[in-house]
Amino acid sequence: MATAESCVTADFALGYQEMMLQGLANEVQTTKKVLSAIPEGKKDFRPDPNARTAWELAWHLANTDVQFLDGIADGQFKMESPDDEHKPRTVTELVTWYDENMARATERVRKLSPEQLMKPIEFFGVFNLPAAFYMGFLNNHSIHHRGQLATYLRPMGSKCPSIYGGSYDEPWQGGEASNAA
Repeated sequence: MATAESCVTADFALGYQEMMLQGLANEVQTTKKVLSAIPEGKKDFRPDPNARTAWELAWHLANTDVQFLDGIADGQFKMESPDDEHKPRTVTELVTWYDENMARATERVRKLSPEQLMKPIEFFGVFNLPAAFYMGFLNNHSIHHRGQLATYLRPMGSKCPSIYGGSYDEPWQGGEASNAA
């Protein structure tokens, strides 16, 4: 029976890495728009007593994206958060922190060899996948939490940015040929 490890070749690992990093670059730009839309004075908003606050969700999204990339680059997942002294305190600081750390961590992953990308990494007893495959998990995790956060924006009095097409607040700006279809 084929396993994930046995099906991953060096060429596949490099191609998958490039495809995922290109897609992630687009997702990061969208995530920064959603993070930037959080009203500074309403970071403690939560739609339900059992939900995370907007700030808790924003930090989880930003920090976990970086932790996943660093874990892939390190060949092991620690998932350790910076101490409170080094965490962003404002929405602007969070967006800057996310932008800088995602660029740094992305470059670390971009420099991995095919052998490093093919090497399985154990993830807290839940998964043991080739390193490259965690980029897909990162992508799904990020999109999931960004979607949650986007649903908080209007109730907080903010506008919802375009994510995969226009929103009421930021209509899609397609070209003439696209509008004709």
